[in-house]
Amino acid sequence: MPQPSPRLQPPPLYAILDPEQTKGCATETVLHALLEGGIRLIQLRAKAMTPVDFLRLACTTRTLTRSYDCTLIVNDRVDIALACEADGVHLGQEDLPLHAARKLMGDRIIGISTHSTEQAKEAENSGADYIGFGPMFGTTTKATGYSARGPAMLRQVREAVKVPIVAIGGITEGNVNEVWQAGADAAAIISDLLGADHITDKVKRILALH
Repeated sequence: MPQPSPRLQPPPLYAILDPEQTKGCATETVLHALLEGGIRLIQLRAKAMTPVDFLRLACTTRTLTRSYDCTLIVNDRVDIALACEADGVHLGQEDLPLHAARKLMGDRIIGISTHSTEQAKEAENSGADYIGFGPMFGTTTKATGYSARGPAMLRQVREAVKVPIVAIGGITEGNVNEVWQAGADAAAIISDLLGADHITDKVKRILALH
């Protein structure tokens, strides 16, 4: 069995930057606000973009995140992750299999979305550097096909795996402590961050709760 990798020790707040969720604000402006607030791990997600536009955005994001010593993970696209020199990629259950992605990514970070204890254990056994788990409280930013998992199931997953867990789905400033207390190493937040009137202040408040 592959041993849990030390490649990623996630900070408590895992921001997902999605141009579709920025309420019309320029993506780069939102990125600056996240970084100024103290975000040190960002996943770039752009499901509706053409590959050329996604790559352009990824390269800009890479430059900015590097200047803040912020880890950059690209959602779904191994090719974009490699082309922009991201630190890693995050894959869903229907994306490129982990073993195939590892051949391409080498020792870069690979995270896997999971929705059950069985999927979490399989991802760990296959060599995932971390797992995403959810949806915790349901989500409006992505059609997952899964019902809310909740803190109780997160605790079961925490007992079953040693790799870092990033909880996701409906997490806000108001419920993030439940997620951390249930065993998540990090909380992935989209709407509550990207939709905030003052993103930098929002990030600082959430980080202060940990």
